[in-house]
Amino acid sequence: MNTITLIRNRAINSARKLLIDSKNSSFFGSLLPHHALPVPNDFLQPRFNLYRSKNHYPFRKLGFQHELGSVRKIFNPSSSNYATSRCFSLNSAKRGARIGFKVQNFSTSVETRVNDNSFEKIYIQGGLNVKPLVVESVHNDEESVVREEEEEEEESVAEKQAWKLLKDAIVTYCGNPVGTVAANDPGDKLPLNYDQVFIRDFIPSALAFLLKGDSEIVKYFLLHTLQLQSWEKTVDCYSPGQGLMPASFKVRTVALEGDTREEVLDPDFGESAIGRVAPVDSGLWWIILLRAYGKITGDYSLQERVDVQTGLKMILKLCLTDGFDMFPSLLVTDGSCMIDRRMGIHGHPLEIQALFYSALRCSREMLAVTDGTNDLVRAINNRLSALSFHIRQYYWVDMKKINEIYRYKTEEYSMDAINKFNIYPEQIPFWVMDWIPEKGGYLIGNLQPAHMDFRFFTLGNLWSIISSLSTPRQNEAILNLIEAKWDDLVGHMPLKICYPALDNEEWRIITGSDPKNTPWSYHNGGSWPTLLWQFTLACMKMGRIDLAQKAVDLAEKRLPVDSWPEYYDTRSGKFIGKQARLYQTWTIAGFLTSKMLLKNPKMASMLFSEEDYDLLEICVCGLSKSGRKKCSRVAAKSQILV
Repeated sequence: MNTITLIRNRAINSARKLLIDSKNSSFFGSLLPHHALPVPNDFLQPRFNLYRSKNHYPFRKLGFQHELGSVRKIFNPSSSNYATSRCFSLNSAKRGARIGFKVQNFSTSVETRVNDNSFEKIYIQGGLNVKPLVVESVHNDEESVVREEEEEEEESVAEKQAWKLLKDAIVTYCGNPVGTVAANDPGDKLPLNYDQVFIRDFIPSALAFLLKGDSEIVKYFLLHTLQLQSWEKTVDCYSPGQGLMPASFKVRTVALEGDTREEVLDPDFGESAIGRVAPVDSGLWWIILLRAYGKITGDYSLQERVDVQTGLKMILKLCLTDGFDMFPSLLVTDGSCMIDRRMGIHGHPLEIQALFYSALRCSREMLAVTDGTNDLVRAINNRLSALSFHIRQYYWVDMKKINEIYRYKTEEYSMDAINKFNIYPEQIPFWVMDWIPEKGGYLIGNLQPAHMDFRFFTLGNLWSIISSLSTPRQNEAILNLIEAKWDDLVGHMPLKICYPALDNEEWRIITGSDPKNTPWSYHNGGSWPTLLWQFTLACMKMGRIDLAQKAVDLAEKRLPVDSWPEYYDTRSGKFIGKQARLYQTWTIAGFLTSKMLLKNPKMASMLFSEEDYDLLEICVCGLSKSGRKKCSRVAAKSQILV
């Protein structure tokens, strides 16, 4: 009781400063949640929270007892204690009122004072406070109220219902919002992993909240998933590279001694996933969301934090690691992205390449430029240049290109071969010859030696437009194709995840006779309403708001009536998917984000990237110096930039 009285007395007193001098400057950032990085296990115990580690007993004393070595340890990715803070609560009434610390102005900003990676001063301002820790809103309260009132007046019945459902899907950890569940269907008795927070699924939810002015949940999500990045992950005693982000996580409550309960985050890096596939796209989406957070809120301090910069570099180094591949595109297994089941996309799928390109461009904006990051920035620029050329030159098909492939000569052994990948003309499916319009084109789904996947994958093509992976001319052609083939790609519900569906013997061999991916269902040609927000963003970038509005209007008529399903089946998307969850969160959030983007074009412009004409000027192949052959990029540049 004396201890509690002491805390309350200190809270009433004027704010105190604790300054621990060492060599350089402060490393704690703007505002740090008590359960987020980088709080050491034995540092600052809010609400009587007990932080455990393998090397420490539960610390029950109040005060500031720590060692600088412990502080350094939490920034070491190889440390087993890195970012594994847990949240405890005491439920017994005998314990008295909950006590909390409000920790402010913790500097983890990467500025000139901390760029040398040594942490010399720990600056704590504000002393003790009995109020629970909160992340301060980026926006002014009065501005938020005015914005909410204006938006409420303009919201339709469907939007109001969607906002209620989205808020009901929020997951909290230690009293703070950290994400949204994948689906919140009250009639679903076996949710499997749909009650977890998926990184890719949360992206439209995060954008909806950011556009609404609610940034707190996004900030907590980014910090907590960053925490999970360093957790140990193994499958049959083998661990993937450092920097891998989880596919999802779940908040679990575990019983400890007596009446003590502990909330813990339980991540899934693919160890429990169907097929045990690592989520390659999770880290890419995390980077894209981090940039969006800064752009929309104007709060760039989160990007500048040491722990965030460290996590960002870990993802980049994992993606940019040298291997045996001759191509600049990422080599991945089947099921490593939104299409997370066997669908024949192993190799270099367009979706991964578009997200990879976008993440590299976002990272280039956010990385703190220091002597230690110069090599990384150079590697990013080189990869961006090579990747954009590769996709634009070799993935693009239209009437002219297909006719060129149709006349290809094969078995060319030459440095100057036209058919570089030895594609046999017989690979061109009959459907694509009749299907592709005269004014239109698209980026194929995959490219490997002697193999082109001519299927149209919607997410990859849309994100190529958004990120400017494809050229302005190609962007227009992709939207022209979608408009011309509206009945095939949109039909009764936007939008097809891919076209056409695999069927008969092709379905049996490629999917392994997957009963969930039957023709025109789920990932095999199903219609996914969550793709609506990406379609809207792509259309707004290219000035085709009419197309976006048409798709949004179509979805608004059906989604509330159909209880916001995960996906639709049949060739035209007429029926709710046979195994689709209802009240699917990213269906709800995708619709809301689309509506808000259309109302606020200025916000939409913050989420896409414009053409970078300097990228094609960067060439490190050294062919011009060797004289062995001419760089093919120079010859193709004028053609690509048309």
